[in-house]
Amino acid sequence: MNLLLSLGADIITAWGVKMDYRNLENKLIQTRRDFHRYPESAWLEFRTSSLIAQRLHDMGYTVRTGLEVIDPASVMGRPPEDVIARNMKRALSQGAREEWIAPYTGLTAEIDTGKPGPVTALRFDMDCVEVQESTDSSHRPEHEGFASVNAGLTHACGHDAHMAIGLGVAEVLMSERENLCGKVRFIFQPGEEGCRGAYAMMKKGIVDDADYFLAMHIGMNVPSGVFGADSRGYLATTKFDAEFTGIPAHAAASPEQGRNALLAACSAALGLHAVAPHSGGTMRINVGTLNAGTGRNVIADHAVMKIETRGETPIIAEYVYSRAVDVLEGAAKMYGVEVAITKAGESTAAQGSPGLAGIVADTVRELGIFERVEDVIHVGGSEDAAWFMERVQAKGGQAVYMGLGSDIKAPHHNGRFDIDESVMIKGVIALSAVVKRLMR
Repeated sequence: MNLLLSLGADIITAWGVKMDYRNLENKLIQTRRDFHRYPESAWLEFRTSSLIAQRLHDMGYTVRTGLEVIDPASVMGRPPEDVIARNMKRALSQGAREEWIAPYTGLTAEIDTGKPGPVTALRFDMDCVEVQESTDSSHRPEHEGFASVNAGLTHACGHDAHMAIGLGVAEVLMSERENLCGKVRFIFQPGEEGCRGAYAMMKKGIVDDADYFLAMHIGMNVPSGVFGADSRGYLATTKFDAEFTGIPAHAAASPEQGRNALLAACSAALGLHAVAPHSGGTMRINVGTLNAGTGRNVIADHAVMKIETRGETPIIAEYVYSRAVDVLEGAAKMYGVEVAITKAGESTAAQGSPGLAGIVADTVRELGIFERVEDVIHVGGSEDAAWFMERVQAKGGQAVYMGLGSDIKAPHHNGRFDIDESVMIKGVIALSAVVKRLMR
């Protein structure tokens, strides 16, 4: 059943929106399914970003891409050049718009109404998760023919829906630009997974003049029919790699001549998970992967670990990260090997602005399209948008991270993940109404 039957014409009239929402809902679903079929991981969103740029350009937005919106010195976790070239070629074969492809993915699109008013920035993430999608016939994307065609990659976190919603909001606001004042800026961000993309865009200054910053996530254990005006509980985090380098030797003939990188890494893994908790709040540490060695009878001279640390506050996050570095360096010294530590991603722990969160809650409640609007919802994990939020707030603006409830078929980052597509149109209406209220 089309949920627009329950929205009522009075809602559209109340906010002066003259869109054909039934047609827009169909477009949202088609857009989301196209992005779902062709997922791209962090810093490799060439097809995705080029199609978004073309759509926004065709709507009449001023679009900026690549180095116009990215500070290359601040980029974290970008793949090697050969991987970039290979994925750019694949994107072109899958329908990317070559004229909009830039070496650094990420873009902004802006309306300047020409009338005095605030600058409102909205952020939507583009990358997928490196998870193989389910091929079970009961999985709707598989059954209905829009499952991922890119092996080992899946939109298993809802970013496909975020992008569709962002394009929908852009269409609504462009149709209403005569009723707006100030500027509205859409940010389509690469590399949210692993917290790799927002920092480089923030350092470029793309939100330095923003009075309001809005971001939103779908799902997150919030059911369909519920809207969260402010999401809290995101942890500051550091993602990093540790590479141990030792000396190979014959494991039986001359073991004393070797320096065992595998044992150093194993010792470090146990030590990392033994870091003392912090009395100030929540912290997390995890060794996600450990790869080492070349053969059964060879002292391993190489080992690589992928690690993340998290903290409820930046102080706690720095504590757990610095202790992790101590453990890694201590293990290397104990086994006589070298260790190189490289940051692959990082984010901070921002909180929503109460004033803006209140405006969001009041506006969305007035729409009457959700069964329940929560002032605050609590989530876990970390969120790259925190860099934007912190920057906007530091310069005197307000920021908030909202939650759009959606029933899901499996947890986020699971190959069977799927959303309730009928909530996307409600997300468009809610976000559009909030922006119109801020810019009227």
